[in-house]
Formats: sequence, structure tokens, C-alpha cells
Amino acid sequence: MPAGSGRHGLPQGRHLCWLLCAFTLKLCQAEAPVQEEKLSASTSNLPCWLVEEFVVTAECSPCSNFQAKTTPECGPTGYVEKITCSSSKKIEFKSCRSALMEQHLFWKFEGAVVFVALIFACLVIIRQRQLDRKALEKVRKQIESI
Repeated sequence: MPAGSGRHGLPQGRHLCWLLCAFTLKLCQAEAPVQEEKLSASTSNLPCWLVEEFVVTAECSPCSNFQAKTTPECGPTGYVEKITCSSSKKIEFKSCRSALMEQHLFWKFEGAVVFVALIFACLVIIRQRQLDRKALEKVRKQIESI
């Protein structure tokens, strides 16, 4: 009798596989990269750091509660850096990704990879035991028929 005959849908192992894949994707889903405004013919409404040289005056740091509510640059990542544009001398904030945040995302991803590897290692062991039992049963039946 072929494996999985008489059952509807996917075998149980495949349901678990798809469930784990969906869970891993949801767990590891990082924030989308910050999308820049589309460049238009008019550069007057663009931030100065897009059209001219700038100097970072304050390194990338987490937004305060007040900044998070009032500064739109805090929205995408929760971190901002203070910059000064060279020619216009404007002081603006720019969204950034901090090293600490990147490190946290990296270890979160690594943890998810190890978790998925352990799950699939367990699935391989379980499947191997099933196949071994089937092989032993087949040999036992052949010996009994002699």
C-alpha cells in the first residue's frame, strides 16, 4: 500500500513543514527598508540630505517618546540621526538603522534558523524510525511466509 493512500490532503509531516515555514517567515520578518520619496523635477520639498552633502552631528540614537510622536523620521525604524547639510546649513533629522538594532535582528534570525534546523532534524529522525519499522515489518512478513 503506497504511503499516504486513503488520506485526503497532505501527509501530516507536510502540514507541520508548511506551518513551521509560515511561522518562521512571520517571526523573521524585519521591517521593510525605508522608502525614499520619489525624486521629482522640483527639489524644494526634498530633504536637504538627498540633494547635497551633509555632516552627521549626532550619531544614530533611539527616538524619545516626544520625538516618536512629533518627528516623522522616527516612524520607519525608531532611530534618528541629526545632520547638518553643508551648503544650506540646515539642521535636519534623518531616519537610520542602529548597530544595536541590526545586531538584535541578526541574532533573532540566527535563533530562528537554529530552531527550524532542530525541528527538521527531529522530523528526519521520526521519519527514519518509521521507515526502519516498515522495513523490519516487511522482513518479518517475508520470514513468516517461508
